[in-house]
Amino acid sequence: MKHGIGALMAASGLAVAMMWGGAPARADVLTLTSSAFQDNGTLAVKNACSDKQRSPNCVGENISPPLAWSNPPEGTKSFALLLFDPEGRAPGGVSHMVVYGIPAEAKGFAEGELSKPSDKFVGGKSLMGQPIYWGPGTPPNTDWHHYTFTLVATDLDPKALEPGMTREELTAALKDHVKGSAGLIGRFRHQ
Repeated sequence: MKHGIGALMAASGLAVAMMWGGAPARADVLTLTSSAFQDNGTLAVKNACSDKQRSPNCVGENISPPLAWSNPPEGTKSFALLLFDPEGRAPGGVSHMVVYGIPAEAKGFAEGELSKPSDKFVGGKSLMGQPIYWGPGTPPNTDWHHYTFTLVATDLDPKALEPGMTREELTAALKDHVKGSAGLIGRFRHQ
């Protein structure tokens, strides 16, 4: 499996670019990182969802990891940030977070900042109906799930979109407004 992780990363970058209608992002254009985990690294248990009444698969504290970005494309007026688990609830995957209207001046979010409503972003609607971060909730004894954080630079004013949009609605609204995108994968499994 010499090229396994590299192939996954390349495919992930291409998938992100195809989803938003652009070419794969260059590392010097827009980057998304976390001080808590490396790309394709492991998310901490505290990052997993915490609502045990809703799901016994929630084993964490629902604390969003810290995220930072740099080198936004010229003309960026706002960002959108999504979290998606392609392996969850096959075949459609699970949208864990949809936030947007993040001002162009923003450079990231501190640990836990996406876990609660904020005036720094507009809350959309995850598959669980939440306007904020909803951490991993994989079933026990399953293989790794790859939670993909996608940062999208847009030319839209931060107040241009109404709250409560789903991932699919946001994708449609951003058509022809994407300046660039970057992805970061965090792996998680419930043992």
